[in-house]
Amino acid sequence: MKLANYTESSSSPLKAGLVVDSKIYPVHDRVGAVYSSVDQILSSDSLDFVRSKQTEYSKSTGVSVDSVKLAPPILYPEKIYCAAANYVSHGQEANQAPPTEPFLFTKFRNALIGAGDSVLLPKISKQVDWEVELAVIIGKRGKDIPRSKAINYIAGYTISNDISFRDLQLAPNKLGMNFVKGKGLDTALPMGPWLVTTDELSNPYSSEISLSVNGVERQKSKIDEMVFKIDQLIEYVSADVTLLPGDIISTGTPLGVAAFTGVPYLKAGDSMEARISGIGVLKNSVKA
Repeated sequence: MKLANYTESSSSPLKAGLVVDSKIYPVHDRVGAVYSSVDQILSSDSLDFVRSKQTEYSKSTGVSVDSVKLAPPILYPEKIYCAAANYVSHGQEANQAPPTEPFLFTKFRNALIGAGDSVLLPKISKQVDWEVELAVIIGKRGKDIPRSKAINYIAGYTISNDISFRDLQLAPNKLGMNFVKGKGLDTALPMGPWLVTTDELSNPYSSEISLSVNGVERQKSKIDEMVFKIDQLIEYVSADVTLLPGDIISTGTPLGVAAFTGVPYLKAGDSMEARISGIGVLKNSVKA
């Protein structure tokens, strides 16, 4: 099942929709009201209800996905975690040994944008980079979640692009890398195009992950290259931390970023396509 947040026009309200093939259909709750967002579906513990009504929704009047504006599939996460150096190949290109335990940093809501939105080039950075990632969306409240039960807390998956500002992140500093400034500027986390639930993408590790810039492939790998798998990340993140529906764990990127390959950084007018098989394509442009 694919769920998206969307608007049909600039004046229409945001709502949650079910994506089937090339169409999107509004998703109604138990009393017939349209869910205002995927966030509302998750926070009201309604994912199973929505799943049970897929056939009914898809018989209603839908519109072409290409005719709507897609917002990020999650709008109001309380927490956004990102795993650093969590692909073997990315660690190798950065001359880093695989971490012995997950290494995490955070982003904030100001960074979230959806499919079709533009990444804004900042005034304070000239080294704007890309990182395609699989993002895990938490579906229910949990704390101290063991690996064996982690899958029960996942609502689904989406594509994220961890836009990074290398001259800020990697600037010489006695205290180490500046992840907050180097990762957290406005528009630095494109996400989408939709959430794919675990029943539809039951084995994300078999999926290919890739990113192209202006049609030239820059990153490509398999998700099973992760150092720490999704269940390990959930167990680690949730230790003494309460995860809530809509929280995001972005799981790391493979080799091929500009910082370690010598290819040009992003500039105004560039276009990116981040792909994960079984989910889709996340397209974003770059503008000054």
